[in-house]
Amino acid sequence: MSNRHDQNTGTRDVREAHKFDVTRLEQYMSSHVESFRGPLTVSQFKGGQSNPTYLLEAESGNYVLRRKPPGKLLQSAHAVDREYRIISALYGADFPVPRPYVLCEDDEIIGTMFFIMEHVEGRIFWDLDLPNANPAGRAALYDNINATIAKLHSFDYAALGLEDFGKPGNYFARQISRWSRQYRASETGRVKSMDALIDWLPDNIPDDDSASIVHGDFRLDNMIVHPTEPRVIAVLDWELSTIGHPLADFTYHLMAWQMPNIGIGSTGLLEKDLAALGIPDQDAYTALYCERTGRPDGIANRNFYSAFNFFRLAAILQGIAGRVRDGTAASAHAQQAVKAVAPLADLGWQFAVDHG
Repeated sequence: MSNRHDQNTGTRDVREAHKFDVTRLEQYMSSHVESFRGPLTVSQFKGGQSNPTYLLEAESGNYVLRRKPPGKLLQSAHAVDREYRIISALYGADFPVPRPYVLCEDDEIIGTMFFIMEHVEGRIFWDLDLPNANPAGRAALYDNINATIAKLHSFDYAALGLEDFGKPGNYFARQISRWSRQYRASETGRVKSMDALIDWLPDNIPDDDSASIVHGDFRLDNMIVHPTEPRVIAVLDWELSTIGHPLADFTYHLMAWQMPNIGIGSTGLLEKDLAALGIPDQDAYTALYCERTGRPDGIANRNFYSAFNFFRLAAILQGIAGRVRDGTAASAHAQQAVKAVAPLADLGWQFAVDHG
């Protein structure tokens, strides 16, 4: 079992900075959460989500609470109301998300805005090769994950009331500009391949300007799998969701097949014997997604999308490096992030070079 699993799985006592009046929350739930019955006990999930997340245990069952962290925040950050909105829309469309119960915008209840949703019982996998499964089980689960992201990208977001949930169109130009600025603001040293990507990406954006709901961080450990069946029953962590380009979202997910072990999480599938494991290779997995989303000619310019995703991840980690430089981040995880920037940029530039 990986260290990442140990550090992020299960609950702990609520951190001092994240404590609140449990009695007041219990009173609120009694009048706002259907069929709720106390008494209520509260613990905090260990995972390093930017929005503190709590397990609520009561006589009527278990719930999950996600809140804005206390303290001064950027205006657009930690938008739990956006998370609640997307989960509510998708739950109504029979997409696998937890049942949403209530959004509370009154800061007086626990100190910040929060929402409460169902606690989904199931399995979370941290290792992409699913070491405790058999080949048939792995094949079935990866097929179901593929079907899940294809379903997400196939929704008519306007029909779900999400036409103003993001800006459709021109997605890559906006993203490249945003992450280039943030990278420059956090820069701690020159990385030639990152400089090259910042110049190359804007001039090589494909003509495809599709728009769909995107998750933003669609990966295995953001899903709850049925306790016994190879089936996704809840997709979690919607804080990066928006209306964006489906191929950005899908090819970010494809990084599981492309990522070498550079010390920033669980190892990927890059050097695994996929045939023996029963896991489709990325070409087969991509073909399946294209079949499900009506792309009979496949995905043109796949190397552009891969270059973009490695660039984006490198820029995100450079932001952590900037906080290390400024003395606001000092964890071992942050130091690992600093070391990963150049290898990620090098990988992104290699995809760009191979793009032709």
